[in-house]
Amino acid sequence: MMKTGQFKGFSVELREPGIAWIQFTTPDRLNGFTQAIKRDLIETITQAQMDNAVRVLVFTGSGRAFSAGDDISGQGKAIDGDSLMPSIPHGHDNEIGTYEGLRHLSQTLNLAVRNCDKIAIAAVNGLAIQTGMTLALACDFRIASESAKIGSATLRFGLLPDEGGQYLCVQLMGIAKTMEFFLKKKIVSAAEALELGLLHEVVPEDSLEMEVMNMATDIANGPQVATRLLKRSVYNAADMTFEQSLDEIASKTAISDHHADAREGVSAFKEKRQPQFNEWLKPSKS
Repeated sequence: MMKTGQFKGFSVELREPGIAWIQFTTPDRLNGFTQAIKRDLIETITQAQMDNAVRVLVFTGSGRAFSAGDDISGQGKAIDGDSLMPSIPHGHDNEIGTYEGLRHLSQTLNLAVRNCDKIAIAAVNGLAIQTGMTLALACDFRIASESAKIGSATLRFGLLPDEGGQYLCVQLMGIAKTMEFFLKKKIVSAAEALELGLLHEVVPEDSLEMEVMNMATDIANGPQVATRLLKRSVYNAADMTFEQSLDEIASKTAISDHHADAREGVSAFKEKRQPQFNEWLKPSKS
C-alpha cells in the first residue's frame, strides 16, 4: 500500500477515485528539492505503481512555486517530516561522485515518473525551474496556472540541464527551439510555455486544482489496463521504427482485447450507456 501523510518536503493524499495527490510543502524554500526528498519521491512513485488503489498521480507545489529547483541553501536537513528511505551520501563531492549522484539519485526521479505506467499530471501552480521544470516535463500532462513560469536558466551559473531537461525539451519543442530556450537562459510565462508546447493547458490560478482534479478523475475512471498499456506504447513508439511499433502494440493488444474492461466497453456501446470500467480493481467481497 502507498503510504500517505506528511514526509520530508512533500505530502501524499489519496483522493477518490484513486488519485495520488503529491504536494511539495516547503514554500519558504520555493519547494526546493534535496537528495533525500528525491529518494522519498521515488519510493512514493514506486509504491503508487504497485498499489491498485492508485490510478493517477498528481504533482503540485504550495505557495508561489511548483519547485524552483534544487535546494542549495544547505538547510535541507531542517525540513520536517518522516523519511521513507534511509540516509545515504548525496554524491557530488568529486567528478565520479557527481556522475553517480546524477545517475542514481537526481535523474532517477524523472525516470521513475516516466516509467510509472500510471498517468502523471503536473499541476504547475507557480515557478517551475530546472529540477522543477524537468519533473513537470517528465509527467504525461502539464496544466499550469496563469501565474506560472517555467525555465532552466542553468547557463546563468555555467551549469547544464543535467536531469534530462534537454531530452524532454527536444521531444516537446524540437532541436532549434530547445537550443534557443537553453542558450538564451529563458524563463517563460505560462502563456509562452503553452505556445512552445511545454504545457497542455493554462487556467486561472483559483481553478487549477479543480481543472486538474477533473482531468485526473476522468482518466482514473477510464479503463486502467488499456490506459497503462497505451502510455507505455506511446513512449516506446518514439524510439522505434514503424514496424517495431506495430509489433509492440500488437503484443499489448493481446492483453487489452481479452480483458474484462474491453468486454464492458463493447457491451456499453451496444446498450447505449456509459461503461463502468475497472471492476477488477474493486475489493473482493469474499
